[in-house]
Amino acid sequence: MNHLLQTPLSAFLLLSCAFKASAHGGTEHSQIEVAPDADWATRHMAEEHHISGFDATTFFNLHDYDSTGLWTSIDIRRTYGLSDPSSADISPTKKDMVVRTILDMFDIDHDGAISLSEFLQKDSQGHKLPDFGMGPGHHGDDEYEYEIHHFEKYHSGDDVKEEDLNHPEDIAHFKMHEEKEAREEEWERIELRGVVERNIPAKYRRN
Repeated sequence: MNHLLQTPLSAFLLLSCAFKASAHGGTEHSQIEVAPDADWATRHMAEEHHISGFDATTFFNLHDYDSTGLWTSIDIRRTYGLSDPSSADISPTKKDMVVRTILDMFDIDHDGAISLSEFLQKDSQGHKLPDFGMGPGHHGDDEYEYEIHHFEKYHSGDDVKEEDLNHPEDIAHFKMHEEKEAREEEWERIELRGVVERNIPAKYRRN
């Protein structure tokens, strides 16, 4: 085994199970090839969701994260990956520009949100979500992003072994798991001691 890979077997097994029964319906997904001139939404669906066939209604509902029937500025930001840590180097001004542009394009009644009917009307007129050059729009959690952008690409198949997970992305991902587990174990040890002094407001502590 690569000496750089310090991955607990339990974490490896957890990942394997998650991969084989993922949130995308329990089946494995292959990388989808898209045409060089494909629009941003098509590339987003291929790269972020591994979906090649979809219509405007499907796209809208998939990115209506709280199922309100509306795209708010929060939904737009998340769809373009502007709420993801990977967008930390993008200025707030640029992020606001993206939101304003999308609202200007699709918010017909100018109420600050885009309804499904507005989106479908604009889509039927040939209006497509523009590519702002800010990436494919990462908006999943860490586990999802690792699985879909690295694990499925480099470790697909039933014969993947723990020693195969030796890429920098693998090492960083499992290190994150180890650190999280260590914090949880430490918290459990502290809780077993009873009252946690550092959680008591200063005004209630004895001097």
